[in-house]
Amino acid sequence: MDTLTRIRAFIDVVEAEGFSAAARKVGRSKALLSKYVRELEDDLGALLLNRTTRQFSLTEAGHTYYRTASDILKEIDNLADLVREGSKDLKGRIRVSAPRTFADAAVGASLIDFAVAHPDVTLEIISDDRFVDLVEEGYDVAIRITRLEDSGLIARKLSPFTLVACASPEFLERHGPIEHPSRLAEVPCVVDTNGRFLNNWRFEEPDGSSYTVSVSGRLEVNSPLTAMRAAEAGLGVAFLPDFVFGERSGAGTLVPILENYMPKDRGIYAIYPHRRYLPAKVRAFVDYLTQWFKTHQ
Repeated sequence: MDTLTRIRAFIDVVEAEGFSAAARKVGRSKALLSKYVRELEDDLGALLLNRTTRQFSLTEAGHTYYRTASDILKEIDNLADLVREGSKDLKGRIRVSAPRTFADAAVGASLIDFAVAHPDVTLEIISDDRFVDLVEEGYDVAIRITRLEDSGLIARKLSPFTLVACASPEFLERHGPIEHPSRLAEVPCVVDTNGRFLNNWRFEEPDGSSYTVSVSGRLEVNSPLTAMRAAEAGLGVAFLPDFVFGERSGAGTLVPILENYMPKDRGIYAIYPHRRYLPAKVRAFVDYLTQWFKTHQ
């Protein structure tokens, strides 16, 4: 019996959280999966699963074996992808984490366009505003809008990115011109709680020095799209992603302010785990997004 088959059976059972669920998922009998796992345990001389009539749990050895075996199988599958990379017929599943702001805005069309271009690839998009753990949570790639920091992950810049401070023309008529960030402490602001610094908005002086301004207002929301609508309604100054503001730039409902003080060190990145053999489907996905942003600036 092929050892890899036994290992795959064990991983299928663990990830499906049971023999019956795994059997339904992979199209094999429960008895056959149980046989493979038992043979794997016999080969190792260690119990990997605690089995009872109604449930099972991983032993300590099972936890250790599962983590390492999962990584090994990913490398084997990735190596197979690499060998097939010359083929244009990409297949498989790509699990992507993307901020809701990205997925819901016009730039989210980049993900849809990739799916249209590669009909044999299943694109699983999980919209989540938190920074997921790619390795622990089983993601192939994440889209992040951020200042890039050192990590054990690989980053590919897809596009530059800036925030836009803006307000409605009516708001600026009531409160007067806002020509320096310090004025924001004196006027209502719409706080997007998805922002990394919450109500401490970061700016840069022309000499490159950085500082923050504490802002406040009657509305706090975890959605840039709602913050945009609130700013249009005159509730305050909003900090919006440039690709969200861009959807309204021609309407005249919002006016950009403080443009010379906005930081320029952010970007939209594709982040993926460091792997010896990066799957061809993931490489193709990142390459596609890079090109998409070049042609949709």
